[in-house]
Amino acid sequence: MSVSLRELQQELDRLLQPHQFRDYCPNGLQVQGRPQVRRLVTGVTASQALVDAAIDWRADAILVHHGYFWKGEDPTITGMKRRRLAALLGADVSLLAYHLPLDAHPELGNNACLGRLLGMEESEPLQPGTDGVGNVATLDEPLSAGDFVDRLRQLTGREPLHIGNPEREVQRVAWCTGAAQGYIDAALAVRADLYITGEASEQTVHTAREEGIDFIAAGHHATERYGVQAVGESLAERFGLQHRFIDIDNPV
Repeated sequence: MSVSLRELQQELDRLLQPHQFRDYCPNGLQVQGRPQVRRLVTGVTASQALVDAAIDWRADAILVHHGYFWKGEDPTITGMKRRRLAALLGADVSLLAYHLPLDAHPELGNNACLGRLLGMEESEPLQPGTDGVGNVATLDEPLSAGDFVDRLRQLTGREPLHIGNPEREVQRVAWCTGAAQGYIDAALAVRADLYITGEASEQTVHTAREEGIDFIAAGHHATERYGVQAVGESLAERFGLQHRFIDIDNPV
């Protein structure tokens, strides 16, 4: 089966509601390809490796979390950007990208998916009343911070960075996927015992130590693999598409 590119974008816009966010890039269709979509590839970042793998699989469209045309970047179509766009246009493959909307969706978003995979089914927004992302949950029973490190290690296949005491019991857990180390202050504001994100900055270590909150950085790419897969599977089921998630390894 297939769906028109226009209908696919309309469904993504309906599902992810990009108009609700002040984002750093355009959300939606970024590169227009062929008008019908039968094969959909999903991935975290529209790198050259992902584009090439999608073309090899004869994809009609690619859906990613990290696309192109970020605010503040050089707008000229040269070098790496030219090669990526040339590959997409030459193969007539569309690129759709959703950044903050894909983080924030309450069921299919990166944060919702990561929370469920870590055993936190029920949660609330980390920063209610804003277009910010992130979640916080109160566990029925406390777990050790080391338990969360183990769960993340098994889930992501990589060694998380943990600042804190592995033996410390935690019950209020906040998290935000990707490069959200700055949200540690929001985690402190909701009295979280543990904050999980993808990356760490130098000052994050000091904040965690001095404020008494355990902190885990489990990888930007590693924590953001799940939302785009969930959305791709939802689209495949709705429209009868062939869908493949392609994971281009990234240690960061």
